[in-house]
Amino acid sequence: MTVAAERVPGRRGRPGHSLDSLLVAAVALFNERGYEATSMDELATRLGVTKSAIYHHVPSKVELLRLALDRALDALFALTREPGATTGPAIDRLEYVVRGSVRVLAAELPFVTLLLRLRGNTEVERTALHRRREFDRIVAGLVRAAEHEGDVRTDVHPAIISRLLFGAVNSLTEWYRPDGDLSAEDLADALVATLFAGLRSAPD
Repeated sequence: MTVAAERVPGRRGRPGHSLDSLLVAAVALFNERGYEATSMDELATRLGVTKSAIYHHVPSKVELLRLALDRALDALFALTREPGATTGPAIDRLEYVVRGSVRVLAAELPFVTLLLRLRGNTEVERTALHRRREFDRIVAGLVRAAEHEGDVRTDVHPAIISRLLFGAVNSLTEWYRPDGDLSAEDLADALVATLFAGLRSAPD
């Protein structure tokens, strides 16, 4: 998923310096150095442009952070509104969301990595963390629904199951590389096969 002009508010970019390329470079620096330690001067140097060229697209570094975090979060929330996440048995919807989250992570790896490293030091970060918790609640709700339908074991609390599932998904940011041997689908298959075997209730 890319940041398209119709999805992200901003000014028309100068030739050769799009908002998307600016975001990619900013997120790379935020992940390397930390958001607070990254200056607009360093970003301008990385891009080979002047700071005024950056300010042509965004008014501040804070806005870059907001756009970057929204890119990851919007992709996750869009997943929860897809038919596979809203119709059918809850266990199937849960699997769909887990698989989709792996695909989002693979497609937006630097952006998801930035999201997972938030510490809540700014208002933008706190807003993003609030949205992350809302996503967690959606997943926990699917776990509870699957438990109610008799498809998930009942000896582990739904919130713990949710954290374990997405702890495994989120850990992929530490070692998964999109240009490696594993595709996102291969990765999702392996994760679901491993996790859902222990999650599903034992047959009578």
